[in-house]
Amino acid sequence: MKIGCFSVLFGDKSLEEAIKVIKMLCPGIEAIEIGTGNYPGNAHCDPKKLLNNTEAFEKFKSTIEGSGLELSALSCHGNPVHPNQEIAQKHTEIHENTIKLASKLGVETVIGFSGCPGAGPEAKVPSWNIIAWPPDYLESLKWQWEEVLVPFWIKQEKFAADHNVKIAFEPHPGFCVYNTGTMLKLRESTGKNIGCNFDPSHFFWQSMEPLKMVRALKDCIFHVHAKDCKIDPINVALNGCNDATPYGDEIDRSWIFRTVGYGHSAKWWKDFVSELRLIDYDGVLSIEHEDGLMAMEEGLQKAYALLNDVTVKKKPGEMFWA
Repeated sequence: MKIGCFSVLFGDKSLEEAIKVIKMLCPGIEAIEIGTGNYPGNAHCDPKKLLNNTEAFEKFKSTIEGSGLELSALSCHGNPVHPNQEIAQKHTEIHENTIKLASKLGVETVIGFSGCPGAGPEAKVPSWNIIAWPPDYLESLKWQWEEVLVPFWIKQEKFAADHNVKIAFEPHPGFCVYNTGTMLKLRESTGKNIGCNFDPSHFFWQSMEPLKMVRALKDCIFHVHAKDCKIDPINVALNGCNDATPYGDEIDRSWIFRTVGYGHSAKWWKDFVSELRLIDYDGVLSIEHEDGLMAMEEGLQKAYALLNDVTVKKKPGEMFWA
């Protein structure tokens, strides 16, 4: 299992500068994940430009190869089924260009969100339906899946497969795929070329147990983010975990994202790595820093140090003396 970094942490720097800083802070790091647009931005990789400019493409490719880092994934988290067609078309174009670029680079995985449609055909904004009553919500949910979500991703699953690329949804509240059941449902409704970018931080604050989810998702896991989450017991006791408090107001939030090890212990992360090993995941743990209480450089260093301590190189069943 390899340790990587999501380069959007250093979006204010050039790709060369970002790689230099990442390698300086994390000696021995082996992989990098790069954003290509939509919500993560495209500071280090504009797929449209790279697909249409041979010189720019070759420079990008040589920069990655010269760094000695594996390009673990291209990420274009967006909402390609947004009810605003202008937004949907823009996000879809970036998603498809990212798949084309991944294919050209030989990158296996493109990461994104499932997206979320509006409540019905006339909607202007997304509607995240997660309750069964009043019945309007279930009717809207049925329409979203049957008329928008599944038809769109059936086409995209084939598009990605034709380019030898896999799509990894990051389950996240606010989008139709946000837990184990919805991840498996969309995969079963579309095809095996759609799977999961597993980020445990998004499950902790929904009262889910990522260690159990790993086994349930099994070969559905294509890529993994390393990010932690801290639940505030006082605020949760008052308001639960459905929290729209601004991210910058940490003291009043029910939960906040934390650097690896600052929400859950090293023991938990050891167990997480072990569960991934049991399902034969031998890919990358890509560090994503969104900790408002810690500087990016410090957070990246601390996350890398903990992960470097808990990861192992041997596969299950191998004998260390063999």
